[in-house]
Amino acid sequence: MSTFNEKLEKYAELIVKVGVNVQPDQKVVINSSVESAPLSRLITKKAYEVGASDVIINWADEEITLLRYQNSPIEIFEKAALHRAAERIELAHENAVFISIVSENPDLLKGVDGKKIAANQKAMGQALEEFRQMIQSNAISWTVVGAASEGWAAKVFPDLPHAEQVPALWEVIFETTRMNTADPIQTWKNHDETLNNKAAYLNEQQYSALHYTAPGTDLTIGLPKDHVWVGAGSYNKQGKEFMANMPTEEVFSCAEKTSVNGYVSSTKPLSYAGNIIDKFKITFKDGRIVDVVAEQGEDILKDLVATDEGSHYLGEVALVPDPSPISQSGILFYNTLFDENASNHLAIGSAYAFNIKGGEDMSREELEKAGVNSSMTHVDFMIGSDKMNIDGITASGDKVPVFRNGDWAF
Repeated sequence: MSTFNEKLEKYAELIVKVGVNVQPDQKVVINSSVESAPLSRLITKKAYEVGASDVIINWADEEITLLRYQNSPIEIFEKAALHRAAERIELAHENAVFISIVSENPDLLKGVDGKKIAANQKAMGQALEEFRQMIQSNAISWTVVGAASEGWAAKVFPDLPHAEQVPALWEVIFETTRMNTADPIQTWKNHDETLNNKAAYLNEQQYSALHYTAPGTDLTIGLPKDHVWVGAGSYNKQGKEFMANMPTEEVFSCAEKTSVNGYVSSTKPLSYAGNIIDKFKITFKDGRIVDVVAEQGEDILKDLVATDEGSHYLGEVALVPDPSPISQSGILFYNTLFDENASNHLAIGSAYAFNIKGGEDMSREELEKAGVNSSMTHVDFMIGSDKMNIDGITASGDKVPVFRNGDWAF
């Protein structure tokens, strides 16, 4: 049986070789908490082993982040650190790859003034608009991965003794990223092929809309002409494959901006900006969000929707079968990277340009004309369950089963 250190090193190798597929003489950027330093160091080692020219790490510390929100005036959060945004954009133009390690305590900013959180999200969204467009058009390679931390592990496993919480979360991360297989890299290639086969079927159908029904949900989502469903792996502008999320179980496309009608209810809590938003319902009319109610975090959710004009609409539409490994684990992660891969989900805000034919080369105006939403935010929320049915609506108005009782119907 592999030791923890052996698994962690293999995980780092998977991130480098499959997650961002580092090429010789390429720069690597890692965004990491100080608590995730052991993994960051191993990723750095593996990146240099495959020929990276430089590895740049941007460190964050939860205690310092919380102290800043508690003590700095709101004016600080209304102005983004433009030099940091400029550095990221410059590195992206140099074809660097970007690795984000998520490990944040879901309750980190609980009780913090929501206006500060909203101001910071908006300011950073504006400053990073060019970088976000590069990400959403697959101009560069990037990946988001998880790492266990004390705060996050305590939230996921509150009933375990403190000493067992972090090891338990690490083991689940290893399991869901397929590290417990004989050859994780080959296993990921096989998984990628499975999801791409589902995407290929949906691309052949070119449904005009999807109709979702479940307890608390009756929603019709229009799909743009020439929309593209995508599986696990993506290709950057150099034709190099990368895996944007690890784990991933989704097949996704984009909504037609003004063709979403009805209401949808969340099935899992949403961890957003250091807060939990839970048990919420969103109502749409002609694409626009017209009503939001939540039992927990309603003000935070309303601030999110009010970020800009595009945040009043949907971007991503993602299909995830309820029998997926993460869902069947029965674990609530309070982390979107994991929870979204246990459930059908939607994203408030920007869509990915590559989810429409030729979108990578379209201007923002051309994408809008094609019905693809743009926004400075992109926040996934979970809506799936084993009670959800989804029908594809054809151009002639016929309904074809896509999901039944939370699983693929084809």
